[in-house]
Amino acid sequence: MTALEPADVDMSAPLGESVTLPNPVGTASGCAGYGRELAAFVPPAELGVLTTKTVMVRPRQGRPTPRMAETPSGMLNSVGLQGAGVDHLVTRELPWLAERGARVLVSVAGERPEEFAEAAARLTGRPGVVGVEVNISCPNVADRGLVFAADPGAAHEVVAAVRAATDPALPVYAKLTPDVTSIVDVAVACVEAGADGLSMINTLLGATMDLDTLRPALAGVTGGLSGPAVRPVAVRCVHQVYAAMRDGRLRTVPILGMGGITSGADALEFALAGASGVAVGTAIFTNPSAPLDVLRELRQALAERGFASFRDAVGYAHR
Repeated sequence: MTALEPADVDMSAPLGESVTLPNPVGTASGCAGYGRELAAFVPPAELGVLTTKTVMVRPRQGRPTPRMAETPSGMLNSVGLQGAGVDHLVTRELPWLAERGARVLVSVAGERPEEFAEAAARLTGRPGVVGVEVNISCPNVADRGLVFAADPGAAHEVVAAVRAATDPALPVYAKLTPDVTSIVDVAVACVEAGADGLSMINTLLGATMDLDTLRPALAGVTGGLSGPAVRPVAVRCVHQVYAAMRDGRLRTVPILGMGGITSGADALEFALAGASGVAVGTAIFTNPSAPLDVLRELRQALAERGFASFRDAVGYAHR
């Protein structure tokens, strides 16, 4: 293909059948709060989409400290979904984001399917909200701590509950965990339940030891591993699920790829594997401008390879 000028590349990306984003780069849940701190470095309107930290129906204290630990090429976090609850988001954060032109994907969670649905229902008609991300990598308290996304049946139940409680015009994304035997089976269950898209991937479960205390570095022992160390796992997951879409095992829906993205080249990998958009997470902790850097570099990488649009690169590795 012939190289193009970066300015000539169409960077629009689909979020759902009725929602198109101006560019495919957003933030990953939990890495930019509600956008207030990030706004000093990245104007919310310049992101394709801003994904909020996960909210639940009621405020949540989170897990004890220490909650975070550095690892080679990544980090572990055990924050435990601390937050002020969905009412705080609706009354304080969403109006602020809407005033700044943000397109908001709200991440919701709950201990039971009905709690997911209740949180999602409160988002109908709220300014700036362009979609709901269902964080099914939370423990299912009603089923002895099973992670919803680890079981196709449990994942289906949660996504179906959220889809039924949400405005049909509002895309619903299911956030999948890689800690399963077959991520394709879970993806099929979510799409059959009504998911309009898939967020891939959440963190991997890990642990590390503190060699001074000779005990686990995290108070909760285990935490979610993120950063460049998980990127090959994430790309593999996206590739597998997109391949299943191509061969008819599940309906084709957009995939929001995430996991260790620090550059435009990383983002292009996800697109080639099948991601219709990407989210930057851990990189924000060391470089708050990372989402815009990734966007600029991705546009350049596409132009150098002769892609006239970002969409042309999506799934190209499967041809």
